[in-house]
Amino acid sequence: MQYISKTIPASKRVALVAHDNRKGDLIEWCGRHKLLLEQHQLLGTGTTGARLEAATGLSVQKLLSGPLGGDQQLGARIAEGEIDLLVFFWDPFEPMPHDPDVKALLRIAAVWNIPVACNSASADMMVRSVLMGAAFERPVPDYAGYLAAR
Repeated sequence: MQYISKTIPASKRVALVAHDNRKGDLIEWCGRHKLLLEQHQLLGTGTTGARLEAATGLSVQKLLSGPLGGDQQLGARIAEGEIDLLVFFWDPFEPMPHDPDVKALLRIAAVWNIPVACNSASADMMVRSVLMGAAFERPVPDYAGYLAAR
């Protein structure tokens, strides 16, 4: 696989999503990092975004609710290069109906080499990284070249 380099700007586009049982954890995490998160563009699925705004005062661009297509909207934005970091507090104990949502978002993030945080510890490490406030080069698979060579 060949890679191309994509510049990720200092101001990141951060996708925020959480399953119902983890929304409180994500709200608490965002509250702890409010000053840092205010420096970035935040996007979220509908319910998560609305609850984050109400609880923290952060501005969140709200997409559809997850079950109504919000997860797929985030996946499409990742594929289009419009998301720089995915913070997805998923519930590993959630029954199977949510399993496809988790797999789809994690898969598309892996396909496009997007950093992913699935819990507060990994999210803390990412937002505390020197790369969070700086531009940096991220290798992105060159799928156009890959498909053309097949």
